[in-house]
Amino acid sequence: MTSFTLARLGSPGAEIPVVRVHGRTLDARAVSADFDGAFFASAGIDRLRKALGTLPALDTAEALRVGAPIARPGKIVCIGLNYRDHAEETGAELPDEPVLFMKDPSTLVGPFDDVLIPRGSVKTDWEVELGVVIGAEARYLDSPADALACVAGYAVSHDVSEREFQLERGGQWDKGKSCETFNPFGPNLVPADQIGNPQELGLRLSVNGVVRQNGTTENMLFSVAHVIWYISQFMVLHPGDVINTGTPAGVALGIAGNPYLRAGDVVELEIDGLGRARQNLVQA
Repeated sequence: MTSFTLARLGSPGAEIPVVRVHGRTLDARAVSADFDGAFFASAGIDRLRKALGTLPALDTAEALRVGAPIARPGKIVCIGLNYRDHAEETGAELPDEPVLFMKDPSTLVGPFDDVLIPRGSVKTDWEVELGVVIGAEARYLDSPADALACVAGYAVSHDVSEREFQLERGGQWDKGKSCETFNPFGPNLVPADQIGNPQELGLRLSVNGVVRQNGTTENMLFSVAHVIWYISQFMVLHPGDVINTGTPAGVALGIAGNPYLRAGDVVELEIDGLGRARQNLVQA
């Protein structure tokens, strides 16, 4: 089986869907106008695989911005406190069930785009996470054993958070999670059948060259399969939806002195097999 990844290149709102294979970038528009919910719902990854030998090279690829590898999802569902060490560092009790919250889908941006520190923010924080893209409807799944068949692929996700907005301003977590640019995603979407076991992936994040997070998905309290099954009991997951599966220890909230992000900071993050991302922090 030929290994390949999905990406989208070009200015915001005008990205070109491409396939990266054997060091080449191929224009995928003959298969689909974009990598969106309709693409995933129509077995798009299988169609891409069959068409690889016929897709033309995109000669301008190196000059183009790297966008998120999927078009805007219908929803982004996030899992809070899903790593034991992260829950402990923030002083939270370990949850008996997955903690769910939503993130505005418009927060999804490219993996090298700037992250905007919100006006009035003093507690903007980082979180490297395994992002899951849904490829088939998940509705009242019978068990976690059925869940991974609903996954289209995986990507590096940065669940940026504003802790004061999230924890000190009343109400739900969403307003500390849904600020503009608060979900860089990518650079690649790696098809699920090329990853195998999603519970064996290392995650790392550094700020200004200092390693802050170095964990593994093996330490999730609730596995990817469990999380998808669980969410499906409360809402329908549609093709193209995203799940952010939680973050390991090492966030600013849990570090002595709370070194929250400031304009001029640089965050770099990576997940084994999924690629690397880098964002500059700028003031909104």
